[in-house]
Amino acid sequence: MVLSLNLPFQHLLMRDPFPKFVQLLKKTGKIVIVTHWNPDGDAIGSSLALYHYLKKTGKDVQVIVPNSFPEFLHWMPGTSRIVNFEAQESKALNLLSKADLIFTLDFNSFKRLEKLGDVLSKTSAKKVLIDHHREPEKYADYSFHDIHASSTCELVYEFILGLKGKAHIDKKIAACLYTGLMTDTGSFKFSSVNSKTHYILAELLTTGIQPQTIHSAVYDNYSAHRLRLFGYALSEKLRLIKGYPVAYFCLKAEELKRFEFQKGDTEGLVNYPFMIKGIEVCALFSESEGIIKISFRSKGKIDVNTFARTYFDGGGHLNAAGGKSKESLETTEQKFLDAVKSLF
Repeated sequence: MVLSLNLPFQHLLMRDPFPKFVQLLKKTGKIVIVTHWNPDGDAIGSSLALYHYLKKTGKDVQVIVPNSFPEFLHWMPGTSRIVNFEAQESKALNLLSKADLIFTLDFNSFKRLEKLGDVLSKTSAKKVLIDHHREPEKYADYSFHDIHASSTCELVYEFILGLKGKAHIDKKIAACLYTGLMTDTGSFKFSSVNSKTHYILAELLTTGIQPQTIHSAVYDNYSAHRLRLFGYALSEKLRLIKGYPVAYFCLKAEELKRFEFQKGDTEGLVNYPFMIKGIEVCALFSESEGIIKISFRSKGKIDVNTFARTYFDGGGHLNAAGGKSKESLETTEQKFLDAVKSLF
């Protein structure tokens, strides 16, 4: 039976709503935490925060990611212990085969894991979903899901509180949680940020973490090639759609290679066209290894989640979603141009 706990935040401060989670963890031996393909700050932050918490409670726990993650996240405490399925498949398979419980963080479909998703779907371990994306698939035995949460890190913080584990939140856990909160909210400027988000931030700061240090570690840690790539994209690749408040970029594989592209180098580029007056939708199409990776952003009630699901095998949030295409960049761009009117 699936247990779904989507409770208002104040309830977590008033009583313990998690007796079944408490019992589940009491009888669990080996735990694995898994997050999505191309992990971002929220994926790594939430996974490591939960990892450190469970370790402090005496659990045998391991984090597995489907593939590598950006270098600007490698400073986070615990990254050296993460198992990369793509590079360490045998080790990952062994850990999964022995797991009693698997936490799936910051995704709601096994499709988000690529090859690891097929493996996970065949494991017998109980699964717990902690996530804030829309329309989750019903694979989890237990679910802590809220589409109104600013990030999965926000939900992990609530989860720890629900387990009465607040006293275990130290600087390591706080740094991980702060990173996910910061990166998934555009440094706290997205509409998902509210009083609850700032309450959590205030609580995390009491551990002694330094926000400026974390911000610098994430956003002031890129190469000169990335800055030049941004300049090239903005000056040469930015396109506006006549008759619609839409701007987008298409970056070819050879263009990324020209700027010595590294994983994470296009992070945040999709948001830049919002600086143009009147723009309400932004998109980024980038070509890599025969796949077109797509990012969508929007303002107000424009639903890029449904758009991504309908046309580009993706999904996410109302105002932030992703997708992919196995067609050529040119064909994918034309498909986008033909479909964009459905957003309005």
